[in-house]
Amino acid sequence: MRIGVLTGGGDCPGLNAVIRAVVRKAERHHGDTVIGFHDGYRGLIENDWTELDIERCRGILPRGGTILGTSRIQPYTLHDGVERVRLTMSELGIGGVIAIGGEGSLGAARDLHDDGIPIVGVPKTIDNDIDATEMTFGFDTAVQIATDAIDRLHTTAESHDRVMVVEVMGRHTGHIAIRSGLAGGASLTLVPEHPFDIAAVCDSILRRHQRAKKYATIVVVAEGARPAPGTIDIGPAEVDQFGHERLGGIGQIVAAEIERRTGYETRVTILGHVQRGGTPTSFDRVLASRYGIAAIDAVHEGAFGQMVALRADRIIQVPLSEATGRLKTVSPDLYDAASQFFS
Repeated sequence: MRIGVLTGGGDCPGLNAVIRAVVRKAERHHGDTVIGFHDGYRGLIENDWTELDIERCRGILPRGGTILGTSRIQPYTLHDGVERVRLTMSELGIGGVIAIGGEGSLGAARDLHDDGIPIVGVPKTIDNDIDATEMTFGFDTAVQIATDAIDRLHTTAESHDRVMVVEVMGRHTGHIAIRSGLAGGASLTLVPEHPFDIAAVCDSILRRHQRAKKYATIVVVAEGARPAPGTIDIGPAEVDQFGHERLGGIGQIVAAEIERRTGYETRVTILGHVQRGGTPTSFDRVLASRYGIAAIDAVHEGAFGQMVALRADRIIQVPLSEATGRLKTVSPDLYDAASQFFS
């Protein structure tokens, strides 16, 4: 059988581990040929690909990024995109496609399945906001990177009695922010699920610093965090060609307001794409490998229109329609636990 595989949307650590697992199980167990499409759905649309085998995938397990490349192009953004996908699959004799991606890529996979394309999904989002699975690979790595940064910022903040604002990824949800803030001992954590009152933030910082002669403060801010209505006017976010808001910069706004209102020197660190790059943690390597094995097995079971998912430490299958139905937000219990340590 000839199997296609692609990686769509933003990159994150663990993508290559999925590809490696797909190839290894396909070649050794099923006797398949794996076709890797370049730059996500673009390669599937434009018939741009490379053949993958075990030898080609040696050494990629610890590598960040994706050897196939990625993009946000989707078949449904082109008037003839679906027909071109069908043509590519027919010309190459592809019996099934494994799409590794987040909300947008999996939404396209769902629609392709509805249009008769044999496709299986693998959840990939560094924000860990796909509701149908307990964990996505890349998330653990991002949390560890953010935690390491917070640990380092504590010492410089303490040396100068400064407020340090750390902006982390989290477009619609605050999973990275809340976990890294809790792990790193942040004084406050601002997440999209809970619009913040900047006056309350500043009052908390003032109380914290007044309790001691030198008392540094770390504020973790998810990039999608927003002020409560009527508190700060930040204006509408820009939108890219794919309809996504261009986020980033809320940390600078928060820092400027903190310094203006409290008088304490405030500095900003925006981690940005540092969280996406580099070596995946052992947890992410294992999870990604399990997803890849389950995905190739799902293809051979004819379980098209399904996404592999993690539940209670088991890899299961869920319909793509369920997987893309809603975002997974920070649980009230976890937010409450983190808030016990807020200043």
